[in-house]
Amino acid sequence: MKILGMISGTSFDGIDYFVGDFAIDGPVITMTRIDAGSMRYPDSLHAKLVKALPPAATSAFDMCVIDTLVGQAFARTAQEVAVRNPGVELVVSHGQTIYHWIDDSGRAQGTLQMGNPSWIAERTGLPVVSDVRSRDVVVGGQGAPLVSLLDVLLLGQSNRRVGALNLGGISNITVAGGGEDPVAYDIGPANALLDAVIQRVTSGRLSYDQDSAMARLGKVNTKWLAEFLAEPYYAQEPPKSTGKELFNLDYVERITGPATEGRGPDLLATLTELTCVTVMNEVRALNLDVLYLAGGGTANPLMMERMKALSGSTAVELMSRLGVDPREKEPALFALIGLLTIHGLPGNVPSCTGAAGPRILGSITPGRGPLTLPPIHSEPITQLVIA
Repeated sequence: MKILGMISGTSFDGIDYFVGDFAIDGPVITMTRIDAGSMRYPDSLHAKLVKALPPAATSAFDMCVIDTLVGQAFARTAQEVAVRNPGVELVVSHGQTIYHWIDDSGRAQGTLQMGNPSWIAERTGLPVVSDVRSRDVVVGGQGAPLVSLLDVLLLGQSNRRVGALNLGGISNITVAGGGEDPVAYDIGPANALLDAVIQRVTSGRLSYDQDSAMARLGKVNTKWLAEFLAEPYYAQEPPKSTGKELFNLDYVERITGPATEGRGPDLLATLTELTCVTVMNEVRALNLDVLYLAGGGTANPLMMERMKALSGSTAVELMSRLGVDPREKEPALFALIGLLTIHGLPGNVPSCTGAAGPRILGSITPGRGPLTLPPIHSEPITQLVIA
């Protein structure tokens, strides 16, 4: 079955997509990559998201506009990709996370992703799976990191304890193998704070620090770093999740003062070090043999250098060693979740998200024709093979 998965992450700069050809044989899913890439949001939509997302205040009107515009952007992307790849049967849309509600006890109470799937279904004529996080939250899970599903199916057969790290807006880790139950959780900020700072200090001229150019001009401010590391979130026990509701520009400026152009290099150098230190603190505590990296942060050369320098005895590899392009992992995950959903199979890993049990994820919006689902697959899935 050929499936298109799409997501816009916490950097909210565009839509990552992945088309995979999936086959289920007993407990094994085989995934063959067909196409993948990214399409940027229009500047006007990106600007609306900047003004509406945490820590900004917003209105019901703003949310309605964003839900429509994000839905239309996803629909355009889905149509272009489906036309280029005839035979796509299903679209899976994560949409754009607007807010992830964690209460004072650390429990997820709600999660909101926008991008009305009806726009996608109408434009492509295909059924759409969306709202994939909510069901896990309803049964006591964090709704994140859902990417633990792909990691566990890919790495769970290992006789060693191995980790998979995703460096998106937030860093999250999955630990699997070694005959133990898998675990996963959000570690802390990755690109979210870096992107917020460079957008502020360049007045929006740059959306990210390409090739770590500005960060390399700066020095790590040890006082700032110590204050960042004192954040109580890091001491919480997993499962746990976080997002821009906590880690945003206001959070940075409460510690460093205003993010001015002159402070830009030192801020970026310090925040890069923060990501690397918080990640490698966890890796050492978990005693991992190997750590596989994915996500947009893998394109940050300074971050990669510092990760390896701090990794100790843990081997650090890109996810591409396993056949998954580091920047395609998340949209591939959502294509995989869609496959499970329409076959009546759970898409969460309870030991990773904290959910009360396995659940079928998402809601299905029919395409233009009658909604026809494949037969239920009754055998649990235990392995993912990359063809």
